[in-house]
Amino acid sequence: MSTPSRTRSLLLAPARLGYALWTLLAFLAVGLTALLLLIVLPGVERRRRAARLAARSFLRLAGLPLTVRFPERLPAAQCVVVCNHASYLDGIVLTAALPPRFAFVIKREMARVPFAGAVLRRLGSEFVERFDRQRGASDARRVLRNATQGHSLVFFPEGTFTRTPGLLKFHTGAFASARRADCPLVPAVLRGTRRALPPSSALPRPGPLEMELLPALTADPAAGEHAVPELRDRARAAILAALGEPDLTCCDDTDRPPGTAPARSARASRP
Repeated sequence: MSTPSRTRSLLLAPARLGYALWTLLAFLAVGLTALLLLIVLPGVERRRRAARLAARSFLRLAGLPLTVRFPERLPAAQCVVVCNHASYLDGIVLTAALPPRFAFVIKREMARVPFAGAVLRRLGSEFVERFDRQRGASDARRVLRNATQGHSLVFFPEGTFTRTPGLLKFHTGAFASARRADCPLVPAVLRGTRRALPPSSALPRPGPLEMELLPALTADPAAGEHAVPELRDRARAAILAALGEPDLTCCDDTDRPPGTAPARSARASRP
């Protein structure tokens, strides 16, 4: 490392540590206040409004300004939102960006995280088992029932994220829910969260965040029994094109969109 670069790194290190400490304190202050409100407030919609305010307050305090592009693309009635997943910040950003009528569909492991699990339960989140097939099937049926009862849902269809930038394969739960409820499905793209809180680092960085809502999609009735995978592949192609990151699937798993160079496809490295 050259001397100027080394000097710059030495100067930046205290600043990054100071910012990380400030962000942690802001998260604890806002998070504990939000938790108290979620405990005492009646009604899930009121609790979601409080969580939305808390998420926006935290992002503002942390120097992470959020821009929502094309909010008019979000239907006023029931819909399902699917979004790429890149960081632990993603849930906070979506909570800040979306109206309080949305319930998150989240991997069941999060229910066992003490602080996060309590908050997510009070917000009416849906937990889905990923490893136990029998319980996973039961969870999926419950989510489908809620979808048919008019609930708007948010999914991270990748189910997880990796250190490697790019888009993993999509699970079909979100698309089956939209098909069963006969409601629009809105793909969305998050940008900036991976840089702000990388999976490989515990130190956050300030900077702008953005969520872009893409045009809504509906299942093709002519596709018949293939309507769900067809909707999944269209949504994934739209997100991949807008995201500008590599396709991390193998070619026989989820179709690459037309025009995607094979060199952009690579196996994901697991954290």
